[in-house]
Amino acid sequence: MARIMALDYGYKRTGIAVTDEMQIIASGLATVPTVDLMPYLEKYFAEENVELVLVGEPKQMDYTASQSEAAISEFIVRFRLRFPLMELKRVDERFTSKMAVRTMIDSGLKKKKRQNKSLLDEISATIILQTYLYK
Repeated sequence: MARIMALDYGYKRTGIAVTDEMQIIASGLATVPTVDLMPYLEKYFAEENVELVLVGEPKQMDYTASQSEAAISEFIVRFRLRFPLMELKRVDERFTSKMAVRTMIDSGLKKKKRQNKSLLDEISATIILQTYLYK
């Protein structure tokens, strides 16, 4: 089997999470500056077998697209041009940031470490991946 990757795409940073090859465990991988995301993915795909990429789909409470959807849609177009054979799916990412903050609090991280937005993005990507795996 191959890995599944999840992206919590953001204007500045993108959180990335992956499964193990058996697709059982979801783990945070990294948070990369969004401007460096394509080269990062290209390198990762060359080194690891990934069969599916999940991209968070931010929605409002009434299920309408959020403000960041336009940027994510542009990214998806570029992604599909660069990686035409890679399967891509969207996953509802509502509440992932709140869940990520709760996860950091529950794990005992001090307030200073909880302010690390890169860690928040990586945990959010992991939650997106877990949402898909355990659905």
